[in-house]
Amino acid sequence: MYGSGRRMIILKSPFEFIAQSINKRPFVVAGLIITVLLLGIYGATMITMETGTETYLDTDKPVGSLLMHYTEIFGSDSVVLIVEGADVTRPDVLNYLESLEGDLGGQRYIAGATGIVDLIKSANGGVIPQNQADVDAVLDSLPSDYLDVLLPSKMMTLVSIPLETGVPEEAQEGIVNNVDSLIAFSNPPAGITITPTGSPAFTVEMQADMQNSMGTLIALAMIFMVIAMFVLFGHVRYRLLPVFIVFCGILSTFGVMGFAGIPVTSIVIAAFPVLIGIGVDYAIQFQSRFDEEIKRSTMKEAVFTTVTNSGPAIFFAMCATALGFVALTFLAPSPMISGFGTTCIIGIACCYLSAMVVIPTFATIVKYKPKTGGLNPLDQAESCQLDWKGCEEPPHVKPGTKGSFMERYDIAIGKLAGKIARNPAPVLVALLMLAIVGIQLDETIIIDTDEDAMVPQNMPAMISMNKLSSVVGSTDTITAFVKADSVLEPGTLRWIDDFGEYELSKQDDLTGVTSVATYLKLYNNGVLPTEATEIERVWNLIPESTKESYLNGNTETVMEFSMEDLSIPATQALIKDMQKDLDWYTPHPGMTVTYTGQSVMFGDLIDGIEETKNPMTFVGFGLILLLLILLYRKFTAVTPLVPIIMIVGWNGIIMYSLGLTYTLLTACLGAMTIGVASEYTIVMMERYLEEKEKGLDTITAIQTSVQKIGAAVSVSGLATVCGFSALTLSTSPIIQNFGIVTVIAVGFSILGAIIVMPAAISVFESINDIMKDWKRHRAGGCPKQKKKESGYAAKLSEFLKI
Repeated sequence: MYGSGRRMIILKSPFEFIAQSINKRPFVVAGLIITVLLLGIYGATMITMETGTETYLDTDKPVGSLLMHYTEIFGSDSVVLIVEGADVTRPDVLNYLESLEGDLGGQRYIAGATGIVDLIKSANGGVIPQNQADVDAVLDSLPSDYLDVLLPSKMMTLVSIPLETGVPEEAQEGIVNNVDSLIAFSNPPAGITITPTGSPAFTVEMQADMQNSMGTLIALAMIFMVIAMFVLFGHVRYRLLPVFIVFCGILSTFGVMGFAGIPVTSIVIAAFPVLIGIGVDYAIQFQSRFDEEIKRSTMKEAVFTTVTNSGPAIFFAMCATALGFVALTFLAPSPMISGFGTTCIIGIACCYLSAMVVIPTFATIVKYKPKTGGLNPLDQAESCQLDWKGCEEPPHVKPGTKGSFMERYDIAIGKLAGKIARNPAPVLVALLMLAIVGIQLDETIIIDTDEDAMVPQNMPAMISMNKLSSVVGSTDTITAFVKADSVLEPGTLRWIDDFGEYELSKQDDLTGVTSVATYLKLYNNGVLPTEATEIERVWNLIPESTKESYLNGNTETVMEFSMEDLSIPATQALIKDMQKDLDWYTPHPGMTVTYTGQSVMFGDLIDGIEETKNPMTFVGFGLILLLLILLYRKFTAVTPLVPIIMIVGWNGIIMYSLGLTYTLLTACLGAMTIGVASEYTIVMMERYLEEKEKGLDTITAIQTSVQKIGAAVSVSGLATVCGFSALTLSTSPIIQNFGIVTVIAVGFSILGAIIVMPAAISVFESINDIMKDWKRHRAGGCPKQKKKESGYAAKLSEFLKI
């Protein structure tokens, strides 16, 4: 029916070669394995961490390339020092801050340092008052709008340390470390604490947290694996062998990433617990099959059968899983998600090869002996455990014993599969209705790309950033990037000034705007010069550092709109309204104005997720369906996708019920679920085909396949759940949420393989039989028409019976 014989011939030769190599030269193969692991260790030392704009947006696309250009030309982050104490206006504290600012201003990449000290000196003849009364008098004379920002209270003041324009992100760690060192050795007055914050400090601490998180998550996932193997895999010898297999696979993955120059981002970190979960699944499948074969054959035969039978079956499942991640790699709205998909593809390939090669090699070297179960050896050959023929009674066991838990579980799920296969329609209809509800609810789930969700909320840099925001308000801006033949031409300046005022009057969420027009007015008594000669005169009065922040040559400039502290969706709505304003307030001929900046970037990510979330899922479905058609060459190739379609719908119900949002990680849940779930359904399909080729009827083949590998699928699925569970313990909210939904998705995948697959196979086999009868009816002619219709009608009636 499925053409599996032709399919197996294609891939039999390489698997035979591997099996024969292990049987003939196991120690040589072991040496190759050790060599690969050593290369993996070396490659792992070459892995780099990456944050910043390039990880969010594709720099080859207009939005990303403009943002990168803006960042390189005008981007100038600042480190902000939060100075706190009982009274930060004391003369000794001010003298200390003056000395610290001088030391900081002399550091590489730092453009200077300014704070309350500079404001006091400017109002007091360039010197700091040396008694508290004089300090208080100067403070009383200062403008409140400046004073409120730099000195929110006498217990806190801020020092701004602007970096030079275009400082590379890789240099930020060194800058922040230098600032930390200077503060540590500056000997502040008693009771004074200084906390560095701002975007550079936040980025550096975020990278450090990523490194710690990666190590913690991998360690937790491995610990959970050990616990799962002890509890769930005790019916085989060497129950911890899958954990070692996963270790080999992850180490190989690190090596490939290091040699290939694939960086680790905050999203890619989540791939490793995923790989641990999938890798242990492959290991359990291979070890379970080997343990089954060694009970009834010699070592060499067990190795050969395991590699040549399970090897191709799990290979096809791995290919289907990889195709789900391929959709992420090529359609992802962000390079971080693309990197997640790429890492997963590399990882599952490494884990698959490790499981297929290491397990039989290890078994051969240690002369693997299976455990003896509760079954009577004399009855074992005829029992349901090995050559089960659909018997209704459980296998014979030793008097006084009930068999092991896994043996009883095998029997139970075999019977359940048989009942489902005999009455598939009610199961499919009920579960399909749930999936349809989930698909409808999925459209109502909101999308959130807030960067705050990517880091622990108790991270010191996060706390200090929140404290800074509470003092100075939102630090986010919306940037209008202006290109013109001459930015300083009177008409261009007038448009920039008028449009800024227009936006402030129209958009209540905007709090201010700064541009070249702002400084020209500031240095011209509040009036924008209108003549070219006057513009040039005033322009020469403006400090060079200010000019560099707002003008590139004579053709590019920026308008910085400050705004209230808004959520990402609210910011996205504001940007869309501002774009409509820009479309109406048309720039002069020769001018182009485009919005850019971090706020625009996150809004663009939301649009990207909305546009690609469903296509990633559909492409994943399409690629896996194409693979199945190529493998099975029949319309019934769609069978393994039936449970997957339902699982994607069930995920929607869970996310809606738990109030979860779509983030950069959960946006790829559909495609990832397709990849992970297809592994279980295809393995189940392959074992069904193997039993069907022995001459069993459909129902018996379904029961036998579920009984023989249902336990392995359940154990590997639960072990995968344990691996994914490590994600729920992450300190990062975005990874926590991803962990919750993936754990549930894998649980659904187990149910899909054991409950939905028997029903789907039964239905499609029935459809296939009906189609065969119909074809025979068409070819049979009139003399046999009545008899053919009777048989066809009977099959159709049986199929539709509920």
